[in-house]
Amino acid sequence: MSTLLLWLHIGFAIFTVGPVTAATMAAPRLIRTKNVPALQNIQRLTRVYSIGTIGVFVFGLVLGIVMGGGVLGKWYMTASMTLFIVAAVLLVLIDRDLRAAVQALASEDPADDAKVQSGRIAAISGVVSVIWLVILFLMVVPS
Repeated sequence: MSTLLLWLHIGFAIFTVGPVTAATMAAPRLIRTKNVPALQNIQRLTRVYSIGTIGVFVFGLVLGIVMGGGVLGKWYMTASMTLFIVAAVLLVLIDRDLRAAVQALASEDPADDAKVQSGRIAAISGVVSVIWLVILFLMVVPS
């Protein structure tokens, strides 16, 4: 059972965390080029894959419960779960900024070029990427 949960945990991590990171990193370029259809697609992808990342958390939590032995009480597990929740909140902020950028670029006002959203998305997605790397480090090294 724990092997299946580990596979699901790792599979969700590979197939959701990677794509959501790539999508959020691509968004600022699309905002600069004012490519609204592609930006709408990136916004949709970000939302779908962000929701999918919840599977990483759920299967990791269930795996920790099945393994027993106080695995979930270890400092690195607590730190990684906390960082995951922080990353999830930041992904919600990125989704909000992506929606605002799509609305700004789709409007008739040429002065609104969504530069504020572009900068925020770039900064937050960089922080989220670092968080994913720290979580990966915490899952591999302290064990």
